[in-house]
Amino acid sequence: MRPDLSGFPAVLMAIRNLRRNRLRSVLAALGIVIGVLAIATLGIFGNVLQLAAVESLGGLGNQVIVSPAEDAGGESLTARDIAEIERATEGRGTAVPILSDGASVEGTGGASEFATIYGTDQPAELFSAESGRMPERHRQGALVGSSLADELGVQVGSVLEISGNSYRVIAILAPGEDISPVQPDNAVVLPESAFTSDDYDQVVIRADSSEDARDIAADLRNRLNAREDRVSVFELSSILDRIDEFFGLLNQFLIGLGAVSLIVAGVAIFNVMLMSTTERKGEIGLLRAVGVQKRDILRTLVVEATLLGVLGGFAGVLLSIAAALLLWYVAPISLSIILDPSNGLYLVAAFGFGVVISLASGLYPAWKAANLEPVEALRD
Repeated sequence: MRPDLSGFPAVLMAIRNLRRNRLRSVLAALGIVIGVLAIATLGIFGNVLQLAAVESLGGLGNQVIVSPAEDAGGESLTARDIAEIERATEGRGTAVPILSDGASVEGTGGASEFATIYGTDQPAELFSAESGRMPERHRQGALVGSSLADELGVQVGSVLEISGNSYRVIAILAPGEDISPVQPDNAVVLPESAFTSDDYDQVVIRADSSEDARDIAADLRNRLNAREDRVSVFELSSILDRIDEFFGLLNQFLIGLGAVSLIVAGVAIFNVMLMSTTERKGEIGLLRAVGVQKRDILRTLVVEATLLGVLGGFAGVLLSIAAALLLWYVAPISLSIILDPSNGLYLVAAFGFGVVISLASGLYPAWKAANLEPVEALRD
Protein backbone atom coordinates (compact mmCIF):
# COMPACT_ATOMS: atom_id res chain seq x y z
CA MET A 1 0.00 0.00 0.00
CA ARG A 2 1.11 3.53 -0.74
CA PRO A 3 1.56 5.49 2.52
CA ASP A 4 -0.78 8.40 3.21
CA LEU A 5 1.41 11.48 3.13
CA SER A 6 -1.33 14.11 2.80
CA GLY A 7 -0.08 15.58 6.08
CA PHE A 8 3.59 15.34 5.06
CA PRO A 9 5.50 17.62 7.50
CA ALA A 10 7.29 19.62 4.80
CA VAL A 11 8.46 22.35 7.16
CA LEU A 12 9.97 19.92 9.67
CA MET A 13 11.70 17.99 6.90
CA ALA A 14 13.01 21.21 5.38
CA ILE A 15 14.41 22.36 8.73
CA ARG A 16 16.08 18.98 9.22
CA ASN A 17 17.67 19.14 5.77
CA LEU A 18 18.96 22.67 6.35
CA ARG A 19 20.46 21.66 9.70
CA ARG A 20 22.32 18.77 8.10
CA ASN A 21 24.32 21.27 6.01
CA ARG A 22 24.43 24.20 8.39
CA LEU A 23 27.47 25.94 6.95
CA ARG A 24 26.13 25.80 3.41
CA SER A 25 22.68 26.95 4.58
CA VAL A 26 24.15 29.84 6.58
CA LEU A 27 26.24 30.99 3.61
CA ALA A 28 23.21 30.86 1.30
CA ALA A 29 21.07 32.79 3.80
CA LEU A 30 23.93 35.26 4.24
CA GLY A 31 23.59 36.21 0.59
CA ILE A 32 19.92 37.06 1.19
CA VAL A 33 20.88 39.00 4.32
CA ILE A 34 23.33 41.14 2.36
CA GLY A 35 20.88 41.68 -0.49
CA VAL A 36 17.99 42.69 1.76
CA LEU A 37 20.32 44.88 3.81
CA ALA A 38 21.56 46.59 0.64
CA ILE A 39 18.08 47.28 -0.77
CA ALA A 40 16.50 48.39 2.51
CA THR A 41 19.46 50.46 3.73
CA LEU A 42 20.11 52.25 0.44
CA GLY A 43 16.40 52.89 -0.01
CA ILE A 44 16.00 54.24 3.52
CA PHE A 45 19.11 56.41 3.27
CA GLY A 46 17.91 57.95 0.01
CA ASN A 47 14.43 58.50 1.45
CA VAL A 48 15.87 60.07 4.61
CA LEU A 49 17.88 62.52 2.50
CA GLN A 50 14.72 63.43 0.60
CA LEU A 51 12.66 63.88 3.77
CA ALA A 52 15.41 65.97 5.39
CA ALA A 53 15.61 68.23 2.32
CA VAL A 54 11.85 68.72 2.28
CA GLU A 55 11.81 69.43 6.02
CA SER A 56 14.62 71.95 5.68
CA LEU A 57 13.30 73.71 2.57
CA GLY A 58 9.61 72.94 2.80
CA GLY A 59 8.70 76.48 3.87
CA LEU A 60 10.06 77.82 0.59
CA GLY A 61 7.45 75.84 -1.33
CA ASN A 62 4.83 78.34 -0.15
CA GLN A 63 6.65 81.34 -1.61
CA VAL A 64 6.01 83.13 -4.88
CA ILE A 65 8.34 85.89 -6.07
CA VAL A 66 6.93 88.61 -8.32
CA SER A 67 9.39 90.99 -9.99
CA PRO A 68 9.36 93.32 -13.01
CA ALA A 69 9.62 91.61 -16.40
CA GLU A 70 13.12 92.76 -17.35
CA ASP A 71 12.90 91.21 -20.81
CA ALA A 72 9.96 93.52 -21.52
CA GLY A 73 11.79 96.56 -20.16
CA GLY A 74 10.21 96.58 -16.70
CA GLU A 75 12.29 98.20 -13.97
CA SER A 76 9.91 98.31 -11.02
CA LEU A 77 6.46 97.33 -9.80
CA THR A 78 3.89 100.12 -9.81
CA ALA A 79 1.16 100.81 -7.25
CA ARG A 80 -1.31 99.25 -9.70
CA ASP A 81 0.78 96.07 -9.87
CA ILE A 82 0.95 95.87 -6.08
CA ALA A 83 -2.83 96.28 -5.80
CA GLU A 84 -3.42 93.47 -8.32
CA ILE A 85 -0.97 91.21 -6.47
CA GLU A 86 -2.67 91.86 -3.12
CA ARG A 87 -6.10 91.11 -4.60
CA ALA A 88 -4.85 87.80 -6.06
CA THR A 89 -3.30 86.86 -2.71
CA GLU A 90 -6.21 87.85 -0.48
CA GLY A 91 -7.51 84.96 1.62
CA ARG A 92 -4.73 82.62 0.46
CA GLY A 93 -1.59 84.25 1.84
CA THR A 94 0.29 87.47 2.49
CA ALA A 95 1.99 89.73 -0.05
CA VAL A 96 5.07 91.61 1.16
CA PRO A 97 6.26 94.43 -1.17
CA ILE A 98 10.00 95.06 -0.95
CA LEU A 99 12.18 98.02 -1.87
CA SER A 100 15.88 97.38 -2.32
CA ASP A 101 19.08 99.32 -2.87
CA GLY A 102 22.79 99.10 -2.16
CA ALA A 103 24.75 101.33 0.17
CA SER A 104 27.81 101.53 2.37
CA VAL A 105 27.01 100.71 6.00
CA GLU A 106 29.23 102.00 8.79
CA GLY A 107 29.34 100.55 12.28
CA THR A 108 30.11 102.24 15.56
CA GLY A 109 33.81 101.31 15.44
CA GLY A 110 34.35 102.92 12.06
CA ALA A 111 34.25 99.64 10.06
CA SER A 112 32.19 99.86 6.90
CA GLU A 113 30.85 97.34 4.40
CA PHE A 114 28.79 97.59 1.25
CA ALA A 115 25.44 95.86 1.84
CA THR A 116 22.02 95.30 0.33
CA ILE A 117 19.36 97.52 1.90
CA TYR A 118 15.80 96.15 1.96
CA GLY A 119 12.77 98.24 2.77
CA THR A 120 9.60 96.65 4.12
CA ASP A 121 7.07 97.33 6.85
CA GLN A 122 6.36 93.60 7.33
CA PRO A 123 9.74 92.00 8.14
CA ALA A 124 8.22 89.35 10.41
CA GLU A 125 6.64 87.70 7.34
CA LEU A 126 10.07 87.07 5.78
CA PHE A 127 12.67 87.03 8.54
CA SER A 128 13.22 85.81 12.07
CA ALA A 129 15.38 87.38 14.78
CA GLU A 130 18.48 85.67 16.10
CA SER A 131 18.64 88.26 18.85
CA GLY A 132 16.65 91.37 19.70
CA ARG A 133 13.01 92.16 18.85
CA MET A 134 11.34 91.47 15.50
CA PRO A 135 8.62 94.12 15.00
CA GLU A 136 5.29 93.14 13.48
CA ARG A 137 5.12 96.57 11.80
CA HIS A 138 8.51 98.07 11.05
CA ARG A 139 8.43 101.80 11.74
CA GLN A 140 11.92 102.66 12.96
CA GLY A 141 15.35 101.16 13.57
CA ALA A 142 17.38 98.65 11.57
CA LEU A 143 17.44 94.88 11.30
CA VAL A 144 20.93 93.63 10.49
CA GLY A 145 21.96 90.32 8.91
CA SER A 146 24.11 88.07 11.07
CA SER A 147 27.14 88.03 8.72
CA LEU A 148 27.09 91.81 8.30
CA ALA A 149 26.75 92.30 12.05
CA ASP A 150 29.87 90.18 12.64
CA GLU A 151 31.86 92.11 10.02
CA LEU A 152 30.84 95.50 11.46
CA GLY A 153 31.09 94.38 15.07
CA VAL A 154 27.58 95.59 15.92
CA GLN A 155 24.90 94.13 18.16
CA VAL A 156 21.41 95.01 19.35
CA GLY A 157 21.49 98.62 20.57
CA SER A 158 24.40 99.67 18.32
CA VAL A 159 24.03 102.54 15.85
CA LEU A 160 24.56 102.21 12.09
CA GLU A 161 25.11 104.99 9.62
CA ILE A 162 23.68 104.56 6.12
CA SER A 163 23.86 107.34 3.51
CA GLY A 164 24.27 109.99 6.21
CA ASN A 165 21.36 108.69 8.35
CA SER A 166 21.71 106.94 11.69
CA TYR A 167 19.67 103.87 12.67
CA ARG A 168 19.67 101.96 15.94
CA VAL A 169 19.94 98.18 15.59
CA ILE A 170 16.81 96.57 17.07
CA ALA A 171 17.47 92.98 15.96
CA ILE A 172 20.07 90.69 14.42
CA LEU A 173 18.50 88.50 11.73
CA ALA A 174 18.81 84.72 11.68
CA PRO A 175 20.62 83.26 8.64
CA GLY A 176 18.36 82.84 5.61
CA GLU A 177 17.81 79.95 3.20
CA ASP A 178 20.47 79.69 0.51
CA ILE A 179 18.00 79.46 -2.39
CA SER A 180 15.74 82.29 -1.25
CA PRO A 181 15.97 85.43 -3.41
CA VAL A 182 15.84 87.63 -0.30
CA GLN A 183 19.14 87.04 1.51
CA PRO A 184 19.34 88.73 4.93
CA ASP A 185 22.86 87.62 5.94
CA ASN A 186 24.68 90.58 4.39
CA ALA A 187 21.78 93.01 4.37
CA VAL A 188 20.04 95.67 6.43
CA VAL A 189 16.25 95.87 6.62
CA LEU A 190 14.81 99.35 7.10
CA PRO A 191 11.23 100.71 7.15
CA GLU A 192 9.78 101.70 3.78
CA SER A 193 9.77 105.32 4.94
CA ALA A 194 13.59 105.29 4.78
CA PHE A 195 13.39 105.08 0.97
CA THR A 196 12.60 108.04 -1.23
CA SER A 197 11.26 105.90 -4.10
CA ASP A 198 7.79 104.39 -4.08
CA ASP A 199 8.54 101.88 -6.86
CA TYR A 200 8.95 98.37 -5.49
CA ASP A 201 11.59 95.97 -6.78
CA GLN A 202 9.75 92.76 -5.94
CA VAL A 203 6.91 91.24 -3.96
CA VAL A 204 7.37 88.11 -1.87
CA ILE A 205 4.13 86.17 -1.37
CA ARG A 206 3.85 83.77 1.55
CA ALA A 207 0.95 81.50 0.60
CA ASP A 208 -0.95 79.37 3.11
CA SER A 209 0.06 76.17 1.27
CA SER A 210 2.03 75.04 -1.77
CA GLU A 211 -1.27 74.47 -3.63
CA ASP A 212 -2.30 78.06 -2.87
CA ALA A 213 1.12 79.23 -4.10
CA ARG A 214 0.59 77.52 -7.46
CA ASP A 215 -2.95 78.95 -7.76
CA ILE A 216 -1.77 82.46 -6.88
CA ALA A 217 1.04 82.26 -9.43
CA ALA A 218 -1.39 81.16 -12.14
CA ASP A 219 -3.83 83.97 -11.24
CA LEU A 220 -1.06 86.57 -11.35
CA ARG A 221 0.05 85.45 -14.80
CA ASN A 222 -3.54 85.72 -16.03
CA ARG A 223 -4.14 89.09 -14.37
CA LEU A 224 -0.87 90.91 -15.08
CA ASN A 225 0.48 89.23 -18.19
CA ALA A 226 -2.73 88.80 -20.18
CA ARG A 227 -1.82 91.40 -22.83
CA GLU A 228 1.90 91.86 -22.28
CA ASP A 229 4.56 90.55 -19.92
CA ARG A 230 4.49 93.09 -17.12
CA VAL A 231 5.87 90.89 -14.36
CA SER A 232 7.94 87.77 -13.84
CA VAL A 233 6.33 85.19 -11.54
CA PHE A 234 8.55 82.56 -9.97
CA GLU A 235 7.31 79.74 -7.73
CA LEU A 236 9.92 78.38 -5.35
CA SER A 237 7.87 75.16 -5.24
CA SER A 238 9.32 74.41 -8.70
CA ILE A 239 12.75 74.13 -7.06
CA LEU A 240 11.38 71.70 -4.49
CA ASP A 241 9.80 69.69 -7.31
CA ARG A 242 13.20 69.42 -8.98
CA ILE A 243 14.80 68.38 -5.68
CA ASP A 244 12.09 65.79 -5.14
CA GLU A 245 12.56 64.47 -8.68
CA PHE A 246 16.33 64.24 -8.17
CA PHE A 247 16.01 62.27 -4.95
CA GLY A 248 13.42 60.02 -6.57
CA LEU A 249 15.91 59.12 -9.31
CA LEU A 250 18.67 58.69 -6.72
CA ASN A 251 16.47 56.30 -4.75
CA GLN A 252 15.75 54.21 -7.83
CA PHE A 253 19.46 54.02 -8.62
CA LEU A 254 20.38 52.97 -5.08
CA ILE A 255 17.62 50.37 -4.91
CA GLY A 256 18.77 49.04 -8.28
CA LEU A 257 22.27 48.53 -6.86
CA GLY A 258 20.81 46.66 -3.90
CA ALA A 259 18.65 44.52 -6.19
CA VAL A 260 21.74 43.37 -8.10
CA SER A 261 23.29 42.04 -4.89
CA LEU A 262 20.05 40.26 -4.03
CA ILE A 263 19.90 38.61 -7.46
CA VAL A 264 23.48 37.42 -6.92
CA ALA A 265 22.30 35.96 -3.61
CA GLY A 266 19.52 34.18 -5.52
CA VAL A 267 22.11 32.55 -7.77
CA ALA A 268 23.94 31.33 -4.66
CA ILE A 269 20.73 29.79 -3.31
CA PHE A 270 20.07 28.18 -6.70
CA ASN A 271 23.53 26.62 -6.54
CA VAL A 272 23.05 25.43 -2.95
CA MET A 273 19.68 23.86 -3.73
CA LEU A 274 20.99 22.21 -6.89
CA MET A 275 23.98 20.75 -5.05
CA SER A 276 21.77 19.65 -2.18
CA THR A 277 19.37 17.76 -4.43
CA THR A 278 22.29 16.15 -6.29
CA GLU A 279 23.81 14.91 -3.04
CA ARG A 280 20.45 13.61 -1.84
CA LYS A 281 19.54 11.71 -5.00
CA GLY A 282 19.59 8.41 -3.14
CA GLU A 283 17.39 9.71 -0.34
CA ILE A 284 14.93 11.23 -2.81
CA GLY A 285 14.87 8.00 -4.83
CA LEU A 286 14.12 6.00 -1.69
CA LEU A 287 11.27 8.33 -0.74
CA ARG A 288 9.85 8.01 -4.23
CA ALA A 289 10.23 4.19 -4.08
CA VAL A 290 8.17 3.93 -0.88
CA GLY A 291 5.37 5.97 -2.38
CA VAL A 292 6.10 9.62 -1.56
CA GLN A 293 4.38 11.78 -4.17
CA LYS A 294 6.21 14.20 -6.46
CA ARG A 295 4.30 17.10 -4.99
CA ASP A 296 5.54 16.21 -1.49
CA ILE A 297 9.17 16.17 -2.63
CA LEU A 298 8.59 19.45 -4.48
CA ARG A 299 6.88 21.01 -1.45
CA THR A 300 9.71 20.08 0.91
CA LEU A 301 12.46 21.50 -1.28
CA VAL A 302 10.50 24.66 -2.05
CA VAL A 303 9.97 25.16 1.68
CA GLU A 304 13.75 24.83 2.18
CA ALA A 305 14.41 27.65 -0.27
CA THR A 306 11.63 29.77 1.24
CA LEU A 307 13.00 29.27 4.76
CA LEU A 308 16.39 30.49 3.60
CA GLY A 309 14.72 33.58 2.17
CA VAL A 310 12.60 34.23 5.28
CA LEU A 311 15.48 33.81 7.73
CA GLY A 312 17.90 35.80 5.59
CA GLY A 313 15.29 38.50 4.94
CA PHE A 314 14.41 38.83 8.61
CA ALA A 315 18.07 39.19 9.59
CA GLY A 316 18.56 41.74 6.79
CA VAL A 317 15.61 43.80 8.02
CA LEU A 318 16.97 43.85 11.59
CA LEU A 319 20.39 44.98 10.36
CA SER A 320 18.74 47.66 8.18
CA ILE A 321 16.88 49.04 11.20
CA ALA A 322 20.16 49.12 13.12
CA ALA A 323 21.83 50.95 10.21
CA ALA A 324 19.03 53.54 10.11
CA LEU A 325 19.35 54.17 13.86
CA LEU A 326 23.12 54.48 13.46
CA LEU A 327 22.54 57.11 10.77
CA TRP A 328 20.35 59.06 13.21
CA TYR A 329 23.05 58.77 15.88
CA VAL A 330 25.96 60.02 13.75
CA ALA A 331 24.17 62.49 11.43
CA PRO A 332 22.23 65.70 12.21
CA ILE A 333 18.89 64.11 11.30
CA SER A 334 15.83 64.09 13.56
CA LEU A 335 14.46 60.79 14.85
CA SER A 336 11.05 61.62 13.38
CA ILE A 337 12.56 61.39 9.88
CA ILE A 338 14.11 57.99 10.64
CA LEU A 339 10.78 56.75 12.03
CA ASP A 340 8.75 58.07 9.08
CA PRO A 341 6.32 55.35 7.90
CA SER A 342 7.61 55.64 4.32
CA ASN A 343 10.91 54.11 5.47
CA GLY A 344 9.02 51.01 6.58
CA LEU A 345 7.92 50.42 2.99
CA TYR A 346 11.54 49.80 2.01
CA LEU A 347 11.89 47.21 4.79
CA VAL A 348 8.75 45.38 3.65
CA ALA A 349 9.70 45.57 -0.03
CA ALA A 350 13.25 44.35 0.59
CA PHE A 351 12.02 41.46 2.75
CA GLY A 352 9.39 40.44 0.20
CA PHE A 353 11.84 40.69 -2.69
CA GLY A 354 14.34 38.56 -0.76
CA VAL A 355 11.78 35.82 -0.15
CA VAL A 356 10.61 35.89 -3.77
CA ILE A 357 14.18 35.65 -5.12
CA SER A 358 14.93 32.78 -2.76
CA LEU A 359 11.74 30.94 -3.73
CA ALA A 360 12.35 31.47 -7.44
CA SER A 361 15.91 30.21 -7.06
CA GLY A 362 14.70 26.99 -5.46
CA LEU A 363 11.93 26.14 -7.93
CA TYR A 364 14.01 24.53 -10.67
CA PRO A 365 16.17 22.36 -8.35
CA ALA A 366 12.99 21.28 -6.52
CA TRP A 367 11.21 20.46 -9.78
CA LYS A 368 14.23 18.53 -11.03
CA ALA A 369 14.45 16.52 -7.81
CA ALA A 370 10.71 15.76 -7.75
CA ASN A 371 10.86 14.37 -11.28
CA LEU A 372 13.73 11.96 -10.64
CA GLU A 373 12.91 8.36 -11.49
CA PRO A 374 13.26 6.20 -8.34
CA VAL A 375 15.33 3.51 -10.10
CA GLU A 376 17.72 6.02 -11.62
CA ALA A 377 18.09 7.91 -8.32
CA LEU A 378 18.80 4.72 -6.33
CA ARG A 379 21.31 3.52 -8.92
CA ASP A 380 23.30 6.78 -8.63
